[in-house]
Amino acid sequence: MNPRKPRVLDVGNCDPDHGAMLRLLANFDADVVRVMFVDEAVAAMAEERYDLVLVNRLIFADSSDSLPLIERMRADDRFRAVPVMMISNFDDAQDRAVAAGAVRGFGKCDLADGKTIELLEPYLNSNEPAS
Repeated sequence: MNPRKPRVLDVGNCDPDHGAMLRLLANFDADVVRVMFVDEAVAAMAEERYDLVLVNRLIFADSSDSLPLIERMRADDRFRAVPVMMISNFDDAQDRAVAAGAVRGFGKCDLADGKTIELLEPYLNSNEPAS
């Protein structure tokens, strides 16, 4: 039996940043689904199971704050256990995300850093068999 590929939901990144996320997540052979808005993310999570949600600090399409997604995830029993990380270079944004229930994420300037891969490993290295 083959291990199940990890699934990642990428929320709110522009095309170049989404491409950079894909290159990073290729280290885990992850299936990546991209959405642009908070409501789209909630709908996607209602339909599929994700191992990790990566949310840009500001949603590219409308410049809205992504913190409401983290708050909605933590308030909803269906998504409470799904790990979510904010993508931001700003420590204060990371602190707000953690206070809202996220795990500490990383910044775009850290995409090529080996420490970012180490940060993602607990969420994306699964030995679960495919279902």
